[in-house]
Amino acid sequence: MLILAACTSCADESPEVPSTTERDVIFMTLDPGHFHAGLIHKYDYDQVGSTVYVYAPDGEELESHLALVEQFNTRSENPTHWALRVYRGEDYLERMLEERPGNVMVVAGDNGRKIEYIRRAVQEGIHVLADKPLVIHPDSFRTLKETLETADEQGLLVYDIMTERHVVATVLQRELSRMPDLFGELVQGSPNEPAISKESVHHFYKTVAGKPLVRPAWFFDVNQQGEGIVDVSTHLVDLILWQAFPDEPIDYQNPDDGVEVIAARSWDTRLTPDQFTQVTNEAAYPDYLLPYMESDSTLRVAANGEFTFTIRGVHARVSTLWDYENPEGGDTHYSIMRGTRANLIIRQDEKQDYRPTLYVEPAKESERQHVQERLDQALDRLSSRYQGLAARPAGEGWEIIIPEVYREGHEEHFTRVAEQYLDYLEKGHLPDWERANLLTKYFITTRAYALSRQPQ
Repeated sequence: MLILAACTSCADESPEVPSTTERDVIFMTLDPGHFHAGLIHKYDYDQVGSTVYVYAPDGEELESHLALVEQFNTRSENPTHWALRVYRGEDYLERMLEERPGNVMVVAGDNGRKIEYIRRAVQEGIHVLADKPLVIHPDSFRTLKETLETADEQGLLVYDIMTERHVVATVLQRELSRMPDLFGELVQGSPNEPAISKESVHHFYKTVAGKPLVRPAWFFDVNQQGEGIVDVSTHLVDLILWQAFPDEPIDYQNPDDGVEVIAARSWDTRLTPDQFTQVTNEAAYPDYLLPYMESDSTLRVAANGEFTFTIRGVHARVSTLWDYENPEGGDTHYSIMRGTRANLIIRQDEKQDYRPTLYVEPAKESERQHVQERLDQALDRLSSRYQGLAARPAGEGWEIIIPEVYREGHEEHFTRVAEQYLDYLEKGHLPDWERANLLTKYFITTRAYALSRQPQ
């Protein structure tokens, strides 16, 4: 392999490491503008060579990425062993495609450029592991569809990082919904009372890996980051497909699957100049943000979105909101799956100490005794995989007590996604439901974006 460190002006020296040529997977990290690119490296993987090739423009984003990986390498407990070979230059994409020292491109950063990175990588026969969202505009959806078709033809795997599937409360919500003696059947719902709803509230100013998160200025440009309706909403749509139709391929083009976005809207979060400086370390707005600035220098960010859609007659709603910060805690989440016998609800707010907590509530009072009996049986069936699960009365139903050993943090979920991706790589293909739902998910988000632009 070409040793990039031969040119000191465009590469960094790394410690000598054992040869990785016997490993099946070698990562190439492209333009790591988002800290998610670094979280993939929180742990080592048996299948992945320890040398990682990084191609990026010089600047603070690259330095933040390198510092995060170094933090993992130098921690006292279970340190990692990543050795980074870094190319710095504005021709980083062409340089990566020319040299190709690895076979998997990892990308997390400017979402406006991401689909072009993915398209070019696939054209050159490179697998892709990408942070969400893969596309942020409706006119890019066709490019994604064509790129995935090309990947299929070449036996390449394109996969997006869906960390929320690995939250244990969400996993258990899915498991309990598959027990008809407890849950009944998923109701079809209506536009006003959907069968399944998910709301996620995030904050621009937060702490990651023990340090205040510094966001790049472009994070607040919807043409680079994407509006909330196509960004965080990707996770929520993915969870709805994954939970309501487990292991079933949903094809947005198939009339029998009935995929339709029926309503959508978006609105702004406003940041003061001081807030912008605090979260970006930038003294002033860059020129590309000036169109979103009001007369009092407040910055408008179209970070919030809500839409309702149907799949096979089932109504679902997704809501994404961004505040500046939550002084009392972290991000919040709400999710409900409505069954004919019981409702499965996740709450993550101050009362839950901002930890996702699962509740089971009878769909109607006449079902209370039945649900209580079946809940005990359901938890017993799950005990072989989740020892120590229990239920205690709470509000209108019962809170599921989840032992701490099963509660992993958000950062650990990136490792779970990478492990799943590596397993698919070993098998040589994505399951049919993963492949179909990947495209359907982005059809829904980009269709919601387009619909939110139409007069209400």
